[in-house]
Amino acid sequence: MELEKREPTIKDIAQKTGVSIATVSRVIHGLTGYSDKTRELVMKAAEELGYRPNAIARGLVSRRTQTIGVLFPQVSGSYSAELLHGIEEAANERGFSIIVCNTAREGERTMKYLRVLREKQVDGIVFASQFVLAAYEQELAAMRVPVMLVNTLPERSDLSYIKVDDREASREATEHLVRLGHREIAMIAGTPDDPVAGQPRVDGYRDALEAGGIAYREALVACGGFCLDGGRRAMERLLADAPSLTAVFAASDEMAAGALAAALERGLRVPDDLSIVGYDDLIFARMVHPPLTTIRQPLSEMGRLATERLIARIKGEPYSDGSIIVAHTLVKRDSAGEPPSGPNLNIND
Repeated sequence: MELEKREPTIKDIAQKTGVSIATVSRVIHGLTGYSDKTRELVMKAAEELGYRPNAIARGLVSRRTQTIGVLFPQVSGSYSAELLHGIEEAANERGFSIIVCNTAREGERTMKYLRVLREKQVDGIVFASQFVLAAYEQELAAMRVPVMLVNTLPERSDLSYIKVDDREASREATEHLVRLGHREIAMIAGTPDDPVAGQPRVDGYRDALEAGGIAYREALVACGGFCLDGGRRAMERLLADAPSLTAVFAASDEMAAGALAAALERGLRVPDDLSIVGYDDLIFARMVHPPLTTIRQPLSEMGRLATERLIARIKGEPYSDGSIIVAHTLVKRDSAGEPPSGPNLNIND
């Protein structure tokens, strides 16, 4: 009878690489005291041999579980996927796994998942795209693990964050429409009372209007909840209430896509009759017709940077402390152009 194949061990990796058993163990358990070249050699051999470290045993040695908790609210699937790609790539490269928690719209399940992650003894937390309330900060402090925020802010603590300047980015998006000659510019905003990506983007829109000598009008701001259907409904309302508008700035690409669909259904040509600018530069911004002019957030890079910093803190390695404002980019495509020469007369009643 054929014997069952033996599972490879740390000793097998040491024999294959010529590295000492002690050093192989340090690499496998995420400890320090070896070169990057040695780490690459050991990890490559481990993969070739099919070595699978026991997470419980590894945790007993290093007092770490090599896992990171990632908390997302219910936001755009494309948005989350791009941010998560950077997080996962950086974690995998350093031998960490991730546990992803969807905290639902408005963070309804945040406290539940923070407690779950505490029970799982994760080594660190990436908290993404949801305002960090004081109650969350208390729970995070009780966990006594490093925390990095991505595209969000804490209510009262000095937790480090990585994000773009939403107010400045929205100002630049709206200024682009002003420079093209538009005066009747509406906005599809996100979630009301959102201090992270909601209000700052409205403030940037308002700043650009005032700088261009255009009066801000509350009636030209409609909320779309950062989703496709919300953007469609907001656009329908704006077209009904302000038929003379010639441009729209949407605070997310999903809402911009919804606005584009609503405009086309009403018989409007984009950008000949109506210009639309989005925010995020998700992959479908290049795939809709016409392709969206939008503000690019380097989401994957932001996720990677947050995770690299988090793991450095977990391992006690040197890292640059403090928060980071990353650069945004205005990406000009085909959905924004000069305003029509006369009033917008192409809306089908």
